[in-house]
Amino acid sequence: MPALLDEVHWLHEHRKIRFALCGSSARKVRRGAANLLGGRAVRYELRGLTAAEIGKGVDLVRLLNHGYLPTHYESDRPERLLASYVGDYLKEEVAAEGLVRNLPVFSAFLNAAALSDGDLVNFANIGRDCGVSGHTVKGHFSILEDTLLGRWLPAYTRRPKRRVVAAPKFYFSDVGVVNYLARRGRMQPGGELFGKAFENWVLHELLAFNAYHESFADLSYWRLASGIEVDFVVGQMDVAIEAKASGRITADHLKGLRHLRADHPQARRIVVCLEPKRRVTEDGIEIVPASVFTAELGHLVAG
Repeated sequence: MPALLDEVHWLHEHRKIRFALCGSSARKVRRGAANLLGGRAVRYELRGLTAAEIGKGVDLVRLLNHGYLPTHYESDRPERLLASYVGDYLKEEVAAEGLVRNLPVFSAFLNAAALSDGDLVNFANIGRDCGVSGHTVKGHFSILEDTLLGRWLPAYTRRPKRRVVAAPKFYFSDVGVVNYLARRGRMQPGGELFGKAFENWVLHELLAFNAYHESFADLSYWRLASGIEVDFVVGQMDVAIEAKASGRITADHLKGLRHLRADHPQARRIVVCLEPKRRVTEDGIEIVPASVFTAELGHLVAG
């Protein structure tokens, strides 16, 4: 209810009353020319469940299949809840506000966008699949970002010694939504789709820790024009992180981090994986189990 902010502003200024306000539609507030309280308000975002919140009983396979929302994670049949969740967003955030002219096309776009989770986005290709222009697809991604369904991850382009990719990648905020839209079915460790879900989860943990602890660290990814890439970069190349849902890390998994060292020798290099014990390679790459990664986030995401 954006108009409520006018009253909140008046009461804060004249009665010194402090408020805690919650809501889910940042887009509605901004597009409705709402009173944004002139810098008097501090914004917080509540994200999906993290490993720290779940505790020692975290079931990573369950989390990556069900998603980060508490009711979905705890449910034995999350498919119905996910269907309702996606349907509610389509109805309340998109259809009810008239954000798109053609709801069936937007629904098809959601399915196509889910297939690109964690990848470089080609607006023209998605537009051809949905029967709309690339410009329209770009606007639809903006809707996902404004309704907190996803976010862009920028490319790290500072001081490149070789040609690097500058385009951002897009990640959905909840892997359960991606699974439902992309019709992934039940995933198990060892599969390619489980690996993509694992990458989404690593970013989710980084974003949540960064926000909740107010670290304000920049998050990005690094990719050479040749296709060699590293999933995540923290800060100004302070830490480089590769997410690999494998129980045995081999030389093939380390290519990106080894190429990165030539351009950024100062970076701490880490592989987050499913190996049971922590170890370090001969050239200094840290192989870190997922449970250790979440326990040591404070040492990785520094302000």
